[in-house]
Amino acid sequence: MGTAGAVTAGRRLRPGGRRAATSTAGPELRPAYYAAGRTGGWRDWWTLLHPPYTAWHLSYVVIGASLAPHVQLSRLVATLLAFFLAVGIAAHALDELHGRPLKTEIHSGVLVAVSAVALAGAIALGVIGVSRVGWPLLPFIVIGPLLVMAYNAEWFGGLVHTDSGFALAWGVFPVLTAYLAQADRLSWAALLGGAGAFGLSTVQRALSTPARFVRRRVVDVEGRVVLSDGSTQAVDRAMLIQPLERALRLMSWSVVLLAAALAVARLG
Repeated sequence: MGTAGAVTAGRRLRPGGRRAATSTAGPELRPAYYAAGRTGGWRDWWTLLHPPYTAWHLSYVVIGASLAPHVQLSRLVATLLAFFLAVGIAAHALDELHGRPLKTEIHSGVLVAVSAVALAGAIALGVIGVSRVGWPLLPFIVIGPLLVMAYNAEWFGGLVHTDSGFALAWGVFPVLTAYLAQADRLSWAALLGGAGAFGLSTVQRALSTPARFVRRRVVDVEGRVVLSDGSTQAVDRAMLIQPLERALRLMSWSVVLLAAALAVARLG
């Protein structure tokens, strides 16, 4: 199968060839498939929370806790709340502050305040956790906020803001922290669970990065796909983005359902 085409980010390109390419410029896409259709008010906060991705990464907390020999509901709820504050609110507010990728109308000062309060709340829950779990949890209380700042504020020259940094911060770290909060120690089961979360998070990043590129930077697509029977099919933004986001939707629901099944099995 042969292909011909061009993706334009900010200006139009004319691909060469004997056949005329098809222009598929369309209206500006929402910055994310889960983003509210309009900006302002509660819609901005919904979009800021990245609901499917927040649920996905909170699921790693449930999975990590469920791998422990014994599961205490109070510890699980506290860990979930801490990660919701740190990842769901603080990290996403910092990310929006850095370049406005979601194009919300939330004031920068509000984003800073929300980030600070949410991160402080997560740390406070961690400190309470140390009093229950013991000193092994203390390094995680330090590493967690550092990962939030290093990744989302792109500290250290963006050293952590990479595919591997994403997988470690939002995949491995929740699994290990949640397991430790239950078992007071780590084990091979926790490490294997963390490795699985690393793989899933790496796949998430591999799908979401090109999807965000098309949604947020590409304004026009020109080209065609030439099939083996000689027929052609126009290439447009929908063709580029739909399989990526369909996989992301399915994966987010699948991980959440897996976590729910484990929680029911362990707590039921």
